[in-house]
Amino acid sequence: MRLLSIASGKVMPLFGSHHPNYSTVASAINKQSISNLDTPTPIEITRLGVAGDEQADLSVHGGIEKAIYVYPIEHYAFWNELLSRETKKSVNLPLGALGENFTIEGLLETEIFVGDQMQIGTLQFTVVKLREPCFKFNAKMKYKGAAKAMLQSGFSGWYLRVNQTGALAAGDDITVQPGQRLTSIADQNQALFNRGNQKDLWDSLL
Repeated sequence: MRLLSIASGKVMPLFGSHHPNYSTVASAINKQSISNLDTPTPIEITRLGVAGDEQADLSVHGGIEKAIYVYPIEHYAFWNELLSRETKKSVNLPLGALGENFTIEGLLETEIFVGDQMQIGTLQFTVVKLREPCFKFNAKMKYKGAAKAMLQSGFSGWYLRVNQTGALAAGDDITVQPGQRLTSIADQNQALFNRGNQKDLWDSLL
């Protein structure tokens, strides 16, 4: 298991200035890889996440409990295929395209549990919860069914709390120290998917 990419982004209008009705909707979901296997630049990690990274709405992203968003590279093939089919354009997403800070290899939602400790390089993190997608994810993917597809697939990724600050670089190894292992990220996703207000959730995502 290893860290493939560290990405960060700045808050900006989600839909661009050419959509005047939505120009005030801001997001930092457009993240760029700043450390990857080709250029493994060391990046500072603070209690609030990747140094220089921003979040537009701290009620749903960022802060101490959602400092780092992690996403497995293994799901990129799913998104490339889905988006290529739905947009009728060839899609090959760059690392960071799902809005994640850490793109990782070798660890999936079925294998990681709330409360587990992730050791990445010399730094330690705690697994907090899954990522819940919203309309901003649809806009980023340019596909109105993207958030629904994330919930249906279970390919949500998860948030980390930073226990130890310092520097990380792409290529750093990952190990997992199990916690109580009561609820996996996949379990959380399934519970969200099965909520009684599922129809209302779908309507809010579209």
